[in-house]
Parts: sequence; structure tokens; C-alpha cells
Amino acid sequence: MDPLSWLYARQGRFAPGLERIRALLARLGHPEEAYPVALVGGTNGKGTTARTLAAILEEAGFRVGLYTSPHLVDFRERIQVQGRPIPEEKLLALLAELRPHAERLEASFFEAATALALLHFAREGVEFAVLEVGLGGRLDATNATEPVLSVVTNVGHDHLEVLGPTLKDVAREKAGIFRGGVPALTAAQGEGLGVLRAEALARKTPLWVLGEDFHAEGVEALPEGLAFTLRLERTGEALRLTARLLGPHQAENLALAALSGRLLGAGWEAVKRGVARAENPGRLQRLLWRGRELLLDGAHNPEGALALREALRFHGLLPAAFVLGFSRDKDHAAMAEALRGLGPVVLTRYASLRSEDPRALLPLFPGAKVVEDPLEALEEAFSREGRVVVAGSLYLVGEVLRRLEGLPAEERWQ
Repeated sequence: MDPLSWLYARQGRFAPGLERIRALLARLGHPEEAYPVALVGGTNGKGTTARTLAAILEEAGFRVGLYTSPHLVDFRERIQVQGRPIPEEKLLALLAELRPHAERLEASFFEAATALALLHFAREGVEFAVLEVGLGGRLDATNATEPVLSVVTNVGHDHLEVLGPTLKDVAREKAGIFRGGVPALTAAQGEGLGVLRAEALARKTPLWVLGEDFHAEGVEALPEGLAFTLRLERTGEALRLTARLLGPHQAENLALAALSGRLLGAGWEAVKRGVARAENPGRLQRLLWRGRELLLDGAHNPEGALALREALRFHGLLPAAFVLGFSRDKDHAAMAEALRGLGPVVLTRYASLRSEDPRALLPLFPGAKVVEDPLEALEEAFSREGRVVVAGSLYLVGEVLRRLEGLPAEERWQ
């Protein structure tokens, strides 16, 4: 079995805890100690925040490693140095080196992938690493590092079966990436923020809260993105920022990244340049397909679906037809409520047993049509509207991107 196939075969393994990843990193010589780390967790927006923070630190002159998940088209997307995915030959060599240790410790897919990223960053001499938390925080493999800054973007209704059952439980798990004396930032609200605030106080973690300590004001739609003003309450400083990302909700994620970069030593000009060039594929990504507008969004929980709805209206991207496919373990009814009535719907699925049978979703979308093949579903949707939105799962978005590039579907769980 080739190294990457071996890694994918471990997708079914999941057992929360930091014992295995810590033991694995010890066997590899503790690569995570070779550079400072920022951890970015949260229910939604953590990918955007992590990518933008990495871009800001690069603009500030740092050599930066970025670890994100899941990937869309190619596993190598997850592990980047200076914005470039890990070369295939280095990926395969590092996997071969890591494999015997991971097998002895029965490490999971995500634990092995995280160790791989941390080892690659050490070998490449990065000066800073930005790590996107995979699930929760307290017991996530990325939390085996000791961050110099932590971000919890928000707290929403996702993975309740693992992190819950309540929103307070989810918030408590996400606060597990806080450290005593180490700055943390959040855009959380309501009871989620209440728990984060209490956990920060108990840990003596200085917490910056969006809407209190800093603000994202005057959010404006631009032809190819958005603009907003970042204002710091404590100093009175204000900076107008522009970005290529779509959706007013992204102003929160960008503000978190911008202040994070500033706290880590980036100057305002580096912050401005990093925000301006930041990208996050699969999050309201705009493409032209056969001369028609295609938008791809990985909204996969109720909060993400509501943000998608608001973004489409904010940027004037309706009417549109929708190609939707959900994972089995999501709140289908709440997501349907957020997306219902925006346009005609075609239900489909991605190539995994984790994907929900689209026929089971029909009661939630009266009048929808089921087309099991995603590309055929696209054709059906374009026969109804000149603009199509693909949403419901990052795995579905990834499969559509692969198929558009002529690549076969990839069986995905993580």
C-alpha cells in the first residue's frame, strides 16, 4: 500500500485524546517545539481566519507554515509553507518515515496528518506556524502544541454528538486551546461567549472580544469582495481594509486575523496587504463554468447556511439555483430552513458513505429534484437558472472541483 493510501485507510479511526499525538511527536523529536504556533478554532470561519493570519505574517516577513482541513482537491493543500503545498516527494518521504511510529501508536488519520505537518514545518525552517483546529479544541491533535496565541472564531451548532450535547459543552471544548497568560480572541456571542469568558478568566487568559475590545464596522459590498473598518477600542486606532472574500460574515473572520497578526508583531501595512490577498477556496468561491456563474460554498451547519443566505443577498447574487448535498450527521432541517425559498433545488450526494441519501432530504425541499451525480446535478440546476450555488458540505464542493478538473471522485470521511 502506498503511503497516502495507507493514511486514507486510517480515516475510520477516531478516539479523542492527546496521548497518541504527544507520543508520536516525541518519537519524531518534538518538531512542534521548533517554532511558535497560533491555534485557530471555532465552529465556522476558522479556515478563513487561519489563511488570512498566515498571509499577514508572510507579509510581515515571516516564513510561515499553514495547516488546514479538510482539503478540497489534493491532500497536499492541507500543509503549506509560504502558500505553497507540500511537494509530493516530500509528502511521501515524510509519510514513510512517520508510518511505523503511527502504526505502533495506532494513530488516527488526523493525528498522523497533524504530526506530518508539524514535522514538515520543522524541516522547512518555518518561523511561525498557523494551525487550524480540526474538531473542538481540548482534545484535538493540534492542541498538543503550546500556542503563543489562540482564536475561537465562534461557537455554533455542529458536532454536538461529539462535543455536546449543549452549546455550552461545545464552547468549553473549544476553550481548551486557551493558555494562561497567552492572548486569545473571539467573535463568539451569547451563551457561547459567556462560557469562553469564564474559561479565560479561570485560566488567566487575556481575551479580546469582537464587538467589545475591537470592532468590524462599515461593512460594504465591493464588486469582487468587501471592505470594512477595523477599530481597536483600547487605542482608538482604525484601519480600512479590503478583501477578495464574499459575505459580510467574513468581516468578523478577517478582523480576528488582522488583530491576531498585529498582536504577533505585524505592522499595519502587513495587515492591510495580507487581508487584501487572502483567499479561501470553497467558501463562496466564484467560477465561470461554460460561460455561466458557479458559486461553491462549504456551508455545512445551520450557522453556515444562514451566513450563505445573507451573503447571497448582500452581494446581489440571487436569483440562483442550488445544488445541495449534506453529510448524514448534520442538522438537515435547520439547514433547509435557512436555504429554503432562495431558488430551485437539485439534491445530490458526494462519494462517501458519510453523505446523506438525497432522497431522504426531499421532504425538506418540496419540489426539489434528485440527481445523484454532482456534475449532472449542475447541468440540471443550470437548466433552471443562469447562476448556480453548490453548498451543504465541503466534501461535495471538493468533489465538484475534482470532477471539473477531470479527476475522479475521492472517498472522504475527514
